[in-house]
Amino acid sequence: MKTVQLVKHKNSDWKYIGQEIKLNAPLVLVLGNRYMLEDANIYQDIKTLFPDGQIVFGSTCAEISSNDVNQQSITITAIEFEKSTFVIKTSNIKNNNQDSYKVGQDLIQQLPKDNLKHVFVISEGSFVNGSKLTQGMNSVTQNNLLITGGLCGDDDRFEKTIAGYNENPKEGQLIAIGFYGDTLEVTFSIYGGWTPFGPERVVTKSDDNILFELDGQPALDLYKTYLGDKAKDLPGAALLYPLNVKVQIDDQPIVRSILNIDETNNSVILAGDIPENAKVQLMMTNVDNIANASERAAKQAMNLRQNKPELAMLVSCIGRKLVLDQRVEEEVEEVIEVIGQDATISGFYSYGEIAPFDGEISCQLHNQTMTITLISE
Repeated sequence: MKTVQLVKHKNSDWKYIGQEIKLNAPLVLVLGNRYMLEDANIYQDIKTLFPDGQIVFGSTCAEISSNDVNQQSITITAIEFEKSTFVIKTSNIKNNNQDSYKVGQDLIQQLPKDNLKHVFVISEGSFVNGSKLTQGMNSVTQNNLLITGGLCGDDDRFEKTIAGYNENPKEGQLIAIGFYGDTLEVTFSIYGGWTPFGPERVVTKSDDNILFELDGQPALDLYKTYLGDKAKDLPGAALLYPLNVKVQIDDQPIVRSILNIDETNNSVILAGDIPENAKVQLMMTNVDNIANASERAAKQAMNLRQNKPELAMLVSCIGRKLVLDQRVEEEVEEVIEVIGQDATISGFYSYGEIAPFDGEISCQLHNQTMTITLISE
């Protein structure tokens, strides 16, 4: 495996991160600021850099590279596979009548099944219901295919997200990258580092990802009570206090970020589904807990491996970035310390992370986690 990375900040030229080498027919991941990716010439600019590359775009809340967390920028990671192959397919949620379950099925069904080892998904993050998306993907894989990835971001604006494949990125687009190869080794892990606090409440009224009532009381009113003075900063302040959701007693709890609020209906809109009768608690964290969780995720992913990783795909959450603030590089540094300097680091801060729970195969939508996918040939 050979890799090249470049970064471009606003009003600057492309700058190589590390060594400049020639690649043959690479997978080119172009992750970056939504405003910069909306440049009408963006696809042609990247095509000039990588004429025979397969180019995948995704807007982010920040990009992760081998030596930094880049913001207000575009980061390219180009990868030449020497023993493995990849196939890229797309779907658009607007063309599937906004049906996230159907678009998940459609996305995965397009990939050839023979020797398919792993799928990395870069999904639009504005319209999609991530819970339904992952359920749809799982339904056509017999729950035996490892799928990881994340939902695109738009910093903390939540206006719109864009993605694309071999064209200018656009709204509603989802991309699946299927990896094939006899020697391909892929491992993953996720950890959050958030701690529940306060009373546990029961969801008494919800509709998919919209939470109306907790213990028979308007959910938004309760949430504002907990936030106190910070309620005036909603919905942004909610990213610092996600919900711990337990659907069944024996299930692993899922963390759900609050993406928006509806004052008219006194409801909150979550990044994924929250079923009625589920039990929820508020959560909180600090910088040290987030950094420690990233270290744990890296160790877990490494413990499952036979060979050293050559590529590490990191997907973290916008909420974690807001907590880390000026120390945002710390959780990435923890990962690098565990996996070593030899692996190329690529990834982004997202509106949701896609991966199974540790020890499982069927993927889920997560929030507020560091999700690590380690790849080698």
